Amino acid sequence: MPWKSRWHIDIPNVSLPTYLFGSQDDKLDDKPVFLDADQPSYCLSNQTYREWSKRLAAGLKARGFQDGDRLLLYSGNTIFFPVVLIGTIMAGGIFSGANPTYVARELAYQLQDTGAKFLITAEGSLDTALEAAKSIGFPQDKILSFDGGYATFDGKGKPSRGGTIQHWSTLLASPEEGARYRWQEFSSRAQMDQTVVLNYSSGTTGVPKGVQITHLNYVSNCMQTDHVANLDPDHEAVAARSVGLSMLPMYHAYGQTVHCVSAPRRSIPVYVMQKFDFGKMLHHIQDYRVTGLTLVPPIVVALAKRPEARKFDLSSVESAGCGAAPLGSEPQKEFEGLWPQGQVNLKQGWGMTEITCSACGMEPTAVATDATVGELNPNIEAMIVSEDGKEVGVGERGEFWVRGPNVMKGYWNKPEATRDTLTADGWLKTGDIAFRNEKGFIYIVDRMKVSRSWGDRNSECVDCEAFANVRFFSSTGTHQSQRQSSRPGRTRSPPTRPPGRTGRRRCGRHHQRRRAAARLHRPARKQQGRHGEGDCLVVGNQGSQA
Repeated sequence: MPWKSRWHIDIPNVSLPTYLFGSQDDKLDDKPVFLDADQPSYCLSNQTYREWSKRLAAGLKARGFQDGDRLLLYSGNTIFFPVVLIGTIMAGGIFSGANPTYVARELAYQLQDTGAKFLITAEGSLDTALEAAKSIGFPQDKILSFDGGYATFDGKGKPSRGGTIQHWSTLLASPEEGARYRWQEFSSRAQMDQTVVLNYSSGTTGVPKGVQITHLNYVSNCMQTDHVANLDPDHEAVAARSVGLSMLPMYHAYGQTVHCVSAPRRSIPVYVMQKFDFGKMLHHIQDYRVTGLTLVPPIVVALAKRPEARKFDLSSVESAGCGAAPLGSEPQKEFEGLWPQGQVNLKQGWGMTEITCSACGMEPTAVATDATVGELNPNIEAMIVSEDGKEVGVGERGEFWVRGPNVMKGYWNKPEATRDTLTADGWLKTGDIAFRNEKGFIYIVDRMKVSRSWGDRNSECVDCEAFANVRFFSSTGTHQSQRQSSRPGRTRSPPTRPPGRTGRRRCGRHHQRRRAAARLHRPARKQQGRHGEGDCLVVGNQGSQA
């Protein structure tokens, strides 16, 4: 029998903007929730976050943006990234974010696959955006430039390329028009099933696919992680003193759910790093007294290994969560050694783009001592399935299947891939090999490796999106020379190939399946724990950030 989470919560019939802001026009808190980490005088409160989002929604509608239309943002983080996300959704549209390290070919694929009506691109990436647009015949008058936030905030946004590329602020309606705008209110589950975001994932096989995330998915997942965070007996005091640092890319579901929705809804101030830089991150943690860290393994390893980390005052940190790729126990212990024993416990969890963000984690008062990714979040059920489709028992390996209100609607315009991944009764086949112990704690130990085709070659589909994430952090200033391997305590150099290419060849599916079957029947070993593919987006359920 499938097992269920020990927690259950009621999910209201509300849109994501209503869940986030509560109302269309009631006065909201003026406490800053997004602050530029380099120039914190540039900031947004929940009040101004809603105002700017409504201005964008009204402006999009005035430009002919219809319900279900798509908008693609190709940019790193700024304090206005969340505004583009939520403003697009308020307008009844679908938001998609592209990795800012994409080359023209990769951007063109996502631009064409989404069928976006508008492309908003970082000013520094205009050449790539124009090349991508030209290659697929995307109209140049639908491309707009996106500054780092200062010019927009000051009302000084200017066109680029001799006036041929308009600044994104030309999409904004006036403050008065924005104040009058009303997003759609919901009263049924059917309305909540509208797609709001296309986050791109390689899934378990094949080329990158747009994962359809709905209002229900986002509201459910944010409520699930908030419920777990609130299990801390001191959760109100923890939230009141919490300070976050957004170093994770907001084009990614991890950054979106944690920092664009959950943190502002809990009025947690988040300092937004436009570009990741290891030294600046340490300065920001020290200077802004950051309390909760949302991390990925390359950053954990850098903090554990690099001597600079011990030259800064990191004593404000109370909690840390890690996800997006595997992390062994050795760097976890080294990381925790930055603080007095017991002050910071690094918790791992599990999720993936197809589950919105998070499906497993640990409650705040629990202490992580091994490679477990925790237990099921509220309203989620799971089972471990053998290669021949039969459910296996406690301690036995198999593919991890999950079901819940945060499971994706399906892949965008790819019904066959959807059928391969989602069963008719709603089970998501994650492609991860896992086992659970007698207490219900889950250990992800491997991936079902499936051959994928690239032209006349086959590559092994393992941790493809993790490679993309490593590329993001290495290209934005980490100078990180090592990537955590699947074996605890080991590291390897980050790959330089495009996302989705591991460079490891396979001679056929038969050989591949034999290898997968052999892994399924190996004895379970807890310390082999690893979680998910690279776009498995993990929230550690830490009290200050989840």
